[in-house]
Amino acid sequence: MTATTTGSSTDAVGQVTVLGLGEMGSAIAKTFVDRGYRTTVWNRTASKSAPLVEAGATAAATAAEAVAASPLVVVCLLDSTAVDEVLASVEAAVEGKVLVNVTSGSAGQARVNERWASERGAEYIDGKIMGDPPYVGTDHIMFPFSGSRSAFEAHEPTLKELGGIAYHGEDAGLAAVEFMGQVAVAYELLIGYLHVLKLVQAEGVDVVEFAERIAGSVAMYPSLLTSMGKAVKSGEFPPDLGSLDVQAALMDDMIEHRESLGVEAVRMREVKELMDRRIAQGHGDQGFSGLFALLGK
Repeated sequence: MTATTTGSSTDAVGQVTVLGLGEMGSAIAKTFVDRGYRTTVWNRTASKSAPLVEAGATAAATAAEAVAASPLVVVCLLDSTAVDEVLASVEAAVEGKVLVNVTSGSAGQARVNERWASERGAEYIDGKIMGDPPYVGTDHIMFPFSGSRSAFEAHEPTLKELGGIAYHGEDAGLAAVEFMGQVAVAYELLIGYLHVLKLVQAEGVDVVEFAERIAGSVAMYPSLLTSMGKAVKSGEFPPDLGSLDVQAALMDDMIEHRESLGVEAVRMREVKELMDRRIAQGHGDQGFSGLFALLGK
């Protein structure tokens, strides 16, 4: 994809600034340079800009100078504390700019940043990165975005240079909600999986062969996950995985099996406790998704 034309013949390529040149920020900046964008970079440690300057970028002496150089400013820093510090230093330069912050942070922090930008005459897009630096610029990385719709639509072709993108709405916090949710599901699934591997290994089962069988079983999960999402939204919980009355009968054996081998059983005990409570409420005919009604109370 070639860079977007943004003006007269003296401005024949798109212009973008990247603040922060860690591994991810450098990969983002290098992608823009390689795609023909007039790219300005800044980093607190100035020496990190050298490889990018050699590739064709322009290094700014200060973050404010870097912001002034381009209509679109991508912020990719270590954490929200670093973002706060850098934004404070560029306050006088952000009017009329579009800030795209892809630094990890919470939904609440994104909304605070959006208000900060709006009060200073800038538009704000919050983004998150689902992938690793080597995959920037390819289909193997995903960037969820949220915030100013007009700014996103205006700069969508430029943002697409970075990889797969998706817009989640004008609430600036929604990209963080998507990111945190996606990452949380992965961690919850994988830590549970590791405990199961501990269990089957303790029983003398070849964990590689078991893993291959589980990989096949996971093929049923997409439709199950979708149906559970629909159940939560509607408040009607069909007997997915079978009724709770039947599922609950398994739990004591599941827990005893784990504890007899010294494998963590906290999650199984939590599931049993929730199942018992839901059944006691008269909902034993519901499925696993019915446990949602008890969460957060």
